[in-house]
Amino acid sequence: MPLESCMILLDNSQYMRNGDYLPTRMEAQSDAANMIVSQKTQSNPESTVGVIAMVSSSAPSSGGGAGAELLVSPTDDLGKILSALHKVPLAGGGITPPAKDAVDIAASVQVATLALKHRRNKNGAQRIVLFVGSPLNNADKKSLVKAGKQLKKNNVFIDVVCLGELDVNEGKLRELVDAANGSSGSNAEGGEGEGERNCHLVTIPAGVLPSDVLISSPILRGDGGYGSGGGGVGGGGGDMGGDAFADFGGVDPSMDPELAMALRVSMEEERARQERVAAAAAAAANNEGGGEGDNAALEGQGGNGVGAEGATGGGDTMQDMNDEDALLQQALAMSMAENQGDMVAAGDASGNAGAAEGMDEDEDEDAAMQAALAMSMQDDGEEKAAEEGAQFQDPQFVNQLLGSMPGVDPNDPAIQEALRKANEDARKKDDDKDESKE
Repeated sequence: MPLESCMILLDNSQYMRNGDYLPTRMEAQSDAANMIVSQKTQSNPESTVGVIAMVSSSAPSSGGGAGAELLVSPTDDLGKILSALHKVPLAGGGITPPAKDAVDIAASVQVATLALKHRRNKNGAQRIVLFVGSPLNNADKKSLVKAGKQLKKNNVFIDVVCLGELDVNEGKLRELVDAANGSSGSNAEGGEGEGERNCHLVTIPAGVLPSDVLISSPILRGDGGYGSGGGGVGGGGGDMGGDAFADFGGVDPSMDPELAMALRVSMEEERARQERVAAAAAAAANNEGGGEGDNAALEGQGGNGVGAEGATGGGDTMQDMNDEDALLQQALAMSMAENQGDMVAAGDASGNAGAAEGMDEDEDEDAAMQAALAMSMQDDGEEKAAEEGAQFQDPQFVNQLLGSMPGVDPNDPAIQEALRKANEDARKKDDDKDESKE
C-alpha cells in the first residue's frame, strides 16, 4: 500500500460502557483500532499513525466533552501507539446536558487535521479513522457537511466506523462521508459521485465483533467505495466494493498470497466442474428430447396405445406424468434395441467376412499342397525312368537279366543284334536332346 499518515479518533465517552458489543463497546473498539494500526504500519514501513481521544480526561464531570485530546502525534513507533491505545480512559462522567452530545465530531476532526498538517513525512496521503459509539442527537448536519468539505479541500480522507446507535447516527455520518468524497447526499444514495470514493462508512450491527467486519471492509483493503459492514453483516449504507478480490475468494493477495492462490485454484476447479455438469445435463436433455420426438412419431403412426390414453386423460396431471414416463421408457427401450441390433449385425457381417476369408485361405493352401505333391511325383517318375534307362543301357546288366531267364541264350546272334540296335537308338535320342538344349 502507498505511504500514508493516519489519525485514529476514539470515542471514550461513558456510552462506551455498553455491552451490546462483546465484551464492551470500549474494548471492541480498542481491538479494532489495534488491527488497523498493525495493518497501516505493516503495509508500509514509513507510514505513521497517531491517536486522539475525542473526550478529554480533564472533562468536567457535570458537562459534556471538553474537546479532543491528542495522545500520540503521527509516528512509526508501534510500541508508543499501542501503549496510547491501551491507556485511553473513559471520560466525561456525569449526565450530559440535553443541548450537547457526548463527543464533538466536527471539533475532533479539526484537531486531527491539524495534527496531520504537522506530520513528519509530507509525501504520504492523509487519512482519519473515526470511531463513533455515542448518540449524535444534537449534531448539526450542516456542521458535519462543512467539516467534510474542509477535509476534501485539504486532501484528507476519512473512514467512519459506527458502533451502536445506528438509527440516530448513520444518516448524519453518511452526510460527513459524502461531503468528504465530494458528492451530494442524493448522488450518494443513487450510487453516483462527483469524485472518486476514497472515504468509507462502515456500520457494525450489535453482537458482531468490529474486527471481523473491518478485516473484509474497504478500510483495511483500501479499495474504492464505502460500505456498511463486511461479509454481508452490515445494515445498509452503500457498496462495499467486495468484488475487488472475487477471483481470490475475497482474500487480498498482498496480505496472504498463498491462501489467495489456493482459493483461486479451488474456485477455478469448481467452476470447471460445474461447466462439465451443465454440459452433461444439456446433452442428456437433448437426447431425451430426440427420444420423445421419435416416440411421438411412432405413436402417431400406430393410432393407439399411449397416445390414445393421453388423449382421454388430458386433464389429469398425474396421468400426464405417467404418459411421459411411459414415453421415455419406450424410447429408451427402442434405442437399446436398435443399438443391440446394430451390434449383432456388425458381429454377423464380421463373422461372415472372417469365415469367407478363412475358406479362401484353406482352398489356396490345399491347391498349393496338391501342386507340390504332383510336382514331387513327376520328379520321382522321371528319376526312376532315367535310372531304369541307364540300367538297360549297361551290357552286363542286360546279359545277367537274359541269362537268368530260362531257355534264353544271351550269346544268340539275333539277341545281340537287337541289343546293339536298341543302344544305338538310345544314343541318338540323347544326342538329339543335347542338340535341342544347345
